[in-house]
Amino acid sequence: MSTKNANATEKNSFISLFYHSDVTRYTVGMIQKSIKDGIMTAMKAKDPLKTEVLRGLTAAFTNELVAKGKKPTDELSDEDALAVIRREVKKRKESVLAFRSGGREESAQKEEAEQALLEAYLPALMRRDDIKKIVDAKKAELNVSDKKDAGRLVGMVMKDLAGKADGGDVKAVVDESFT
Repeated sequence: MSTKNANATEKNSFISLFYHSDVTRYTVGMIQKSIKDGIMTAMKAKDPLKTEVLRGLTAAFTNELVAKGKKPTDELSDEDALAVIRREVKKRKESVLAFRSGGREESAQKEEAEQALLEAYLPALMRRDDIKKIVDAKKAELNVSDKKDAGRLVGMVMKDLAGKADGGDVKAVVDESFT
């Protein structure tokens, strides 16, 4: 084979490799890979809490894959992974409230520590003053002036923000805008 044909064959194999679906698979599950790397780091550092939390998160990823009808060995998209992490954070927040109302401060503190570990994998949420600007703009756009439409306004703002803001903060800002 001539060197010209060899170079063309190498170039074609590179192009087919570049467009192969396995390459895109690694860009899809970056959060999931980060979690797996975090487990290894936590194990090496002998951090039992972080190891436990991240292993639980990996199990939640697997459950999400199975619920979506995929193989447990597949990877979640980063959007789906963030949704799972948000759900786990919400569980921790609810547990903290339940433990505190039951007088179990030690368990509440453990749940708060787990929550903090999970929140480290989430993007930063919007501040209330930034949310207020969006609420005011959406309120004017929808021509909402009555408090009875507050639920619709919250829904529309949450749809626009798509996980960039906490739902409780959005609801509070919307309620404040009607006072």
